[in-house]
Amino acid sequence: MTIVYLIRHGETDWNMEGRWQGHIDVPLNEIGYRQARLLANRLARDGVQFQAIYSSDLSRAYQTAWEIGAVLKVPVQLLPALREIDTGEWSGLTTNEVRDRFPAEWEQIMQGVDLPRGGGETTAALRRRVVTAVEAMVAQHRGKTLAFVTHGGCIRALLAHAENFHDTNFGRYPHIGNTSVTVLEIGYKHWRVKTVNDMQHLEVEHLPELVSTPPDDAELPAQ
Repeated sequence: MTIVYLIRHGETDWNMEGRWQGHIDVPLNEIGYRQARLLANRLARDGVQFQAIYSSDLSRAYQTAWEIGAVLKVPVQLLPALREIDTGEWSGLTTNEVRDRFPAEWEQIMQGVDLPRGGGETTAALRRRVVTAVEAMVAQHRGKTLAFVTHGGCIRALLAHAENFHDTNFGRYPHIGNTSVTVLEIGYKHWRVKTVNDMQHLEVEHLPELVSTPPDDAELPAQ
């Protein structure tokens, strides 16, 4: 089995403001960097050894990955296929703004129609993209331990694939917290979910601002 750590990026200002980020390149804020360093130190204390660290090429992800790689002494390799879902014209808007500006589109999506978000990408397309990328890297590192530093929508899509869940609305899965850890075991034919949304490294600090709360749009795979 190949052990795969799925790590969401640290916090950004747009996360705090509830804005849809998609492919917009929003960097980590100060809390995001703190979260990344806490995670890196936890992984080191736990003796986790990655044979490779792959990261989305969006700065909020690779800044998180760089903090981890620096502590564990593993180089970070950029993998654009790990980007968040493309939210097109929704990018930069809050959920209320999306509802106001795109009411028909929003209503259809809420009813389960898999439309491109803001003219960008469907959840089915997101799922194909990230599953293909992870499977390709796993094929190169059979039996190893890998890290994929990515985004909430991508992690939900990978969980859906692991559990053979084909609905395009990922609301059955929890909000994926900033720098949370989700662990999969991947064999030649089967994926197994071991851990979902583990944020122990943040919770032990007893600082509420470090642990992100679910946004109003948590049922949708974005941010």
